[in-house]
Amino acid sequence: MKIAFFSTLPFEQTEFASCNSHHQITYIPQSLTLQIVVLAQGYGAVCAFVNDDLSRPVLEALNAMGVGVVGMRCVGLDNVDQVAMHDLGMTLLHVPGYSPYSVAEQGVALLLGLVRHLPTAHRRVQAGNFSIDGLMGFDLHGKTVGVVGTGHIGKAFTRIMQGFGCKLLAYDIRPDRKLLEDGVRYVSLSELLQQADVVSLHCPLTPLTDYLINEQSLSLMKPSAILINTGRGRLVDTAAVLNALDRGQLAGYSADVYERERTYFHYDFSEWGVADDLLNRLRRHPKALLTAHQGFLTQEALRQIARGLVNQFTFYDNQQTVLVTKASMC
Repeated sequence: MKIAFFSTLPFEQTEFASCNSHHQITYIPQSLTLQIVVLAQGYGAVCAFVNDDLSRPVLEALNAMGVGVVGMRCVGLDNVDQVAMHDLGMTLLHVPGYSPYSVAEQGVALLLGLVRHLPTAHRRVQAGNFSIDGLMGFDLHGKTVGVVGTGHIGKAFTRIMQGFGCKLLAYDIRPDRKLLEDGVRYVSLSELLQQADVVSLHCPLTPLTDYLINEQSLSLMKPSAILINTGRGRLVDTAAVLNALDRGQLAGYSADVYERERTYFHYDFSEWGVADDLLNRLRRHPKALLTAHQGFLTQEALRQIARGLVNQFTFYDNQQTVLVTKASMC
């Protein structure tokens, strides 16, 4: 099968090439958009990533070119118009899952980095400044951690925080029986926000979770609370979070995602500058810590993504599968 891979990063090419001997893959660095979709001409399938545009107009253009298969090398499908895919008779292949620890551990790293002021401390030492004034943190042991979404990633994060000696609260429309047995208490979202010292988001982006954290929900949180987001950017109203940080209504925000990340994340803008004022405000805020959607970026996770997706393309090519979908991990 001829497959056009969009938004391809160099390390992905290496990993996919190592496990592919069956397909003709072309690696395209540009993101898939309505303007770029013409590059898919002559291919039977495309493979897209988290910030590619798979809205109805793009899918219609792909379909008109003879592209019948879309593979997603990410867990969330919020950028895919699945209704349009069904209407057009296109097949969706979805990465069957990868190491949940990669994203969960990124969340823990973001939490520790923020709480213990590690970026500031590192910059000081690099500059020859070894003072520790202003670097006061707090113990995670004994704190209440609220986990919103206890699918594979949220569950892995919960287990890690239990190892820190934290008290765990959770909110999910489908409580996990094993977590309940292990002492995790499921509560309403409002109760979780009111009680937690740390709130970590691990739910998919849906119409119901869009701007789940907004001015109203932030007003329920403790002024001393830390908010962590390794899920999707639009789970959080960034402007509302920044305003809460400025007013002292929230102690810190650490994220691996951003609501308008598509234009910037995974690209080098150091020589061009960033025109997004909200992103500039977030990345420079003294109470915020931001990384550019790298939670998936571990050797183990990338290997699982590559092998799993190549296998799905192979199964489809051998006509062993029809429509393949998988629910987003909460």
